[in-house]
Amino acid sequence: MGSLTDKYCIVGLGQTPFMRPSNRTTLSMACEAIRNAIDDAGLRPDEIDGMTSYQGGAGGDSTTAAHIASSMGLRLNYATEMLGGGSATEMLIAHAIGLIEGGYCKNVVVFRSMNGRSGRRYGGQAPGGPVPATPAAAEGQFMVVNGWTSPAQLFAMSAMRYLRDFGATTDAFAEIAVAHRYHASLNPKALMRTPITIEDHHRSRWVAKPFRLLDCCLETDVASALIVTSRERAYDLKQPPVFIMGGSARTFTPSPAYNYSRPEIHYQAGHYARQRMLGTAGITHKDIDLISCYDAFTFTTLIQLEGYGFCGRGEGADFVKGGRLQIDRELPCNTGGGHLSEGYTHGINLVAENVRQLRHRADDACPGWAEGKHTYDRQRGCRQVRNAHIAACIGWRTETGGSSLILRSM
Repeated sequence: MGSLTDKYCIVGLGQTPFMRPSNRTTLSMACEAIRNAIDDAGLRPDEIDGMTSYQGGAGGDSTTAAHIASSMGLRLNYATEMLGGGSATEMLIAHAIGLIEGGYCKNVVVFRSMNGRSGRRYGGQAPGGPVPATPAAAEGQFMVVNGWTSPAQLFAMSAMRYLRDFGATTDAFAEIAVAHRYHASLNPKALMRTPITIEDHHRSRWVAKPFRLLDCCLETDVASALIVTSRERAYDLKQPPVFIMGGSARTFTPSPAYNYSRPEIHYQAGHYARQRMLGTAGITHKDIDLISCYDAFTFTTLIQLEGYGFCGRGEGADFVKGGRLQIDRELPCNTGGGHLSEGYTHGINLVAENVRQLRHRADDACPGWAEGKHTYDRQRGCRQVRNAHIAACIGWRTETGGSSLILRSM
């Protein structure tokens, strides 16, 4: 167990709807999400004194803490923006803990605001014209010479090699897509709520082999925010506190710059992070009731399950077979629908969903969800996990990096 286990909590959540398009600025959306998080926590705006966020891609796809502070009338003791994507939320929560522990701040907001559909798009357009060309240097030297402009093309190479190395098929990808869509069908906020089957997955069009359309995340305009504070303050606030037990903050493999000279290109950084994740929290895999597992693609979820030790190397396809990741089964995963079906926020919505589950306030069709009263009737739209006590949040950078977080309920 780590020295900071259970000393800090997530106490506020706020979000805009998932939109396509938003017809709004990232500043406007960020202010709405942060205001909602402050209200959710039962804090006053003048009690927020720290703020941190992340920019995707080459940066410049979001807004800044300084602009938000000016717009909302906040006076911050600490503010920064970091470059990062899928592994940033869990990392920035660790960062917030360090700031509070060191006495720099008392209540820290972590947010992400992005026009990922109508603004800067991977491999697509940006406002005013195309996204600037990727330079043929560093990681880019392995991409642009092959015409790769999107993550689907990049990670498809690892996915093809994985299928070859372990004799798996795309049935494994379909199992993940079906599970996450099932959860989205229970989530009123999700964009894609129509259930799908394995056959539907296999009939969807190719994007970059072996990825079909239903293997790929959505593109959305959205902002989301959460608030971290100490457990002493948390007990005085509005919502049941969710305790931060431990995790790992952006752990790398050897040679973390993306390249193809590594012995196994699909060997995921979780292999190096999982002992730290579990050790700082003082738990084992058997203690975990549900997970969020970054699903930019179905494949990224599959190899993270292996990397973080939920199954052995090459065993992911068998592990997910038969709906194992679905609610009421052994390891509910991405219970809001994830990036594949709820909406894409570069990971912060996955952490927020786990917080809702651990509060026992998953916002679904149950009339009493806001008071934690659930029917657990899936036919009527309840998505609350029974006896949810400990959740693992697993964030993706690439195969060569990632972050994680262990949370628990009161």
